[in-house]
Amino acid sequence: MGTFDARVKDLSWGILFAALCLGVKAWALSVDSPEVALHFSEEQGRLVSLLDKRTGHDHIAADSQGGLWALDLPEQAGGRLLPEHAERLDYRREEDDPLGLRLVWTGFRRAATPTLSVSVCVRFDPAAQAVRFSLKAQGLNGVVPLVVRFPRIPAIAKQDCEVLAVPYWMGERTTHARQLLCPTSGPPQRREFAYPGILSMQCVTYYREDGPGLYMATDDIAARSKSFAVFGDERGGLGMEVCHFPGADAAAAPAYEPGYDVLIGLFQGDWITVAARYRQWALRQPWAEMSRLKQGLTPAWVKDTGFWIWNRGVSDSVLRPAAAMQDYLGVPVSVFWHWWHGCAYDVNFPEYLPPREGADAFREAVRRARQRGLNPIVYMNQRLWGMTAESWRSQGAERYAVKKPDGSVQPEVYNTFTRSPMASMCMGTAFWRDTYAGLAQAAYNDLGVSGIYMDQACSSLVCYDTRHEHPPGGGTYWMDGFRTLESNIRSRCSGIALAGEGCGEAWLPHLDLMLSLQVSQERYETPGQWEPIPFFQAVYHGCAVLYGNYASLTRPPYDPLWPKDSTPTHPLELLNEKFRRQFRLEQARSFVWGQQPCLANFQPEHLVEREPDCAYIRQLARLRQAALPYLLHGTFVRPPQMDVPDMEIDVSRLSIYAGQQEAVREYRKRVPQYLVGAWRADNGNIAVAVANISGTNHQIRFTVKQGEHGLPSRGHIRKWLPEDRKEMGSFENGQATIADTLDAAGAAVYEFSRTVE
Repeated sequence: MGTFDARVKDLSWGILFAALCLGVKAWALSVDSPEVALHFSEEQGRLVSLLDKRTGHDHIAADSQGGLWALDLPEQAGGRLLPEHAERLDYRREEDDPLGLRLVWTGFRRAATPTLSVSVCVRFDPAAQAVRFSLKAQGLNGVVPLVVRFPRIPAIAKQDCEVLAVPYWMGERTTHARQLLCPTSGPPQRREFAYPGILSMQCVTYYREDGPGLYMATDDIAARSKSFAVFGDERGGLGMEVCHFPGADAAAAPAYEPGYDVLIGLFQGDWITVAARYRQWALRQPWAEMSRLKQGLTPAWVKDTGFWIWNRGVSDSVLRPAAAMQDYLGVPVSVFWHWWHGCAYDVNFPEYLPPREGADAFREAVRRARQRGLNPIVYMNQRLWGMTAESWRSQGAERYAVKKPDGSVQPEVYNTFTRSPMASMCMGTAFWRDTYAGLAQAAYNDLGVSGIYMDQACSSLVCYDTRHEHPPGGGTYWMDGFRTLESNIRSRCSGIALAGEGCGEAWLPHLDLMLSLQVSQERYETPGQWEPIPFFQAVYHGCAVLYGNYASLTRPPYDPLWPKDSTPTHPLELLNEKFRRQFRLEQARSFVWGQQPCLANFQPEHLVEREPDCAYIRQLARLRQAALPYLLHGTFVRPPQMDVPDMEIDVSRLSIYAGQQEAVREYRKRVPQYLVGAWRADNGNIAVAVANISGTNHQIRFTVKQGEHGLPSRGHIRKWLPEDRKEMGSFENGQATIADTLDAAGAAVYEFSRTVE
């Protein structure tokens, strides 16, 4: 065992030098494997080197400062605790693991926790190709940390062409992370992604494009409260950490441990490389094995849906257009229905009943629609209660809302016209679960809808209310509560379809559909910062049905229950045709990324007024419907390398709220002229989907390989078009090359099927 005593700081420099010379040799605090080497400082146990031995790149900045962990204790217990507060650091090799190292910090001199010690185990896991970090805090003496930040990488070494990729629901990437987190004017910034919630999977990654990279991940199968954070500093540095949120039940435990490991892995590649590694672990976990799609529990009409109409308002504004679109497309159409409810949107939730057109008229309209094969799911936010709603007071809802550490409610404001405050209800309370399940029962059993869209479903919060039925602070109660809510709804509503906003691995066993809107994020996000990527699909496609799109041919509608003086001059007015390529981009992303297509704010007259746009979605919908073994059930495969030219397009930044009262309503952006996705069916066949968003024919050429894409050794090639299939010959030796013409605004699926002996 080695030791560093912080009190040697008081020795003279000569004695200090002698003491260090007599101590252990340089880098005694290290974990060294054939692939990666980690070195820790002997003084404080700081991570000073994270070396990728295959590339020679060290991922820790030379001027990195800051400790490996931080415990944010309550103020009465002394506040934030850091490694440098310890008087003593001990370290030793793990006896049963030659690639393991244990660090122990003691002597913190805190009156509330006099025997406190923090120990960290670091070991290389060859099977995971990553370094595992675990932490234990003993002697807390009943003190519960507010946050445990571990492990921390205070400063990542800078590289050219850096990318930060995050599974923020479907997934996003940015090449401007340092500029966003270390702005030239203003203080350093921080982005924190909550899990389970907007972080759909337990990982983040930072890398040089096609070069050295690192990722952080956790292997928590209980979906405990945590977050992943990236942050800047005053020197232009960029760091990363995982934040763990202990629950109050930790006070009774002899020691605090997160209950799972944090993994740091090194690689050469990109976010697809990380997704492939994560998938090896993820698909063996209970949520993947028990996903409703894999278990055959998803209602048949959900899987058969070929297109979604997302309209708002009374039935004539919603169901009649959906019927017209179904006749036009020739595929099953389902209905994503907002503003059916009696209350104003984002104001007086959950006062949804009765429907704004009356229960009898609504019920009859739904009955007729379902006779035509249309299946509507209706909007019901699964966590918000309007704080100005009469029911907020009459039902005493505040008692069951999520509370901050000081016991207060955090109002959330979404409606930019009314500025109405909303409160998040706590999923850990039976009151809220029973309230919501009762509303779902009335909508499904009495009004006859096909399902419920549970807005904000794939999100969670930490609640500190000591009167609720869960330990205050972090824990598993949010997902436990959602599981109970889902079971309650399904016990009352046989055959109901449940959809939720966003993607989330923890919700795979509970939701039939996941709304994935980042295919059209230009309509609501700040320009030029983040790009959507199919990170979630790259891991879990085939475990969930993803759907949705903000794509619209018109300006947004306006809820007639909102203030009259804010009503726009021309709601639902057709947008300028210069945004046509943006519309194609949104639809093409849905197609090649394997989700059910959708159109918002559709009216039957658009079939004539915007015939080219409707024809574009018709070809994609029909082509997708013919390729469901790939585009619904298939496994994501890295798209083949192609030389895709780009172009500049006009972009409309306008949705229900975005752009309505802001300066930036449109801008220009460079995008690929065509998009490509690749998928492997359960039988091992491969398909490459291509969609052209430009008005130009393209000569395309690509090669699919056995080693990279899982191509069979030999087989046949077919080209699928919306109305036709063409034989394109055969391939052998595990390699197939396509050279073909992609029509302007056209699409195709190239299938590579094995030869049956």
